[in-house]
Amino acid sequence: MDTHSGTALVVVDMINTYDHPDAELLVESVRKVLPAVSRAIAGARRHGVEVIYVNDNFGRWRSHHDELVTAALQGPHAELVRPVVPDEDSLFVVKARHSVFYQTPLEYLLQQHRVGHVVLCGQATEQCVLYSALDAHIRHLDVTVLRDAVAHIHADLADAALRMMERNMGARLTDTDTMRW
Repeated sequence: MDTHSGTALVVVDMINTYDHPDAELLVESVRKVLPAVSRAIAGARRHGVEVIYVNDNFGRWRSHHDELVTAALQGPHAELVRPVVPDEDSLFVVKARHSVFYQTPLEYLLQQHRVGHVVLCGQATEQCVLYSALDAHIRHLDVTVLRDAVAHIHADLADAALRMMERNMGARLTDTDTMRW
């Protein structure tokens, strides 16, 4: 048996204060994909798949995940955060840059949980999701992107990013409701 055969759902940057440049463009897209992100999280949990939130720290270097969640829930778009708040079983990794792997313990965490397949959802398709898919690919992980559960700032760049992930990185693109956990 492969020692890294497990799957994990990686929820990228969904705990967000939406207090940054391009936030209003992003908010519109998040509203559209939020139901699919919620279904992905519920589906992963229902099938016993590890749910790992990897989230920006918003420059709050002394904060931990509870503080980040609280700040997002007190922000102007708490309705976009409330449906996807991590539960007590979810894992949470704080990041400072675009990729979920860059200078975070995620790679080690995946190894410890024997994960060889990451399923990505969250925001933003043409930035953090794209860079995370590339970093997963170069780590020889299988990558699936839930195309209906990734939000974008610029639709044309998101479409190009999805094509790149599929063509250049061998990522599997699927919709949340057809995901086979």
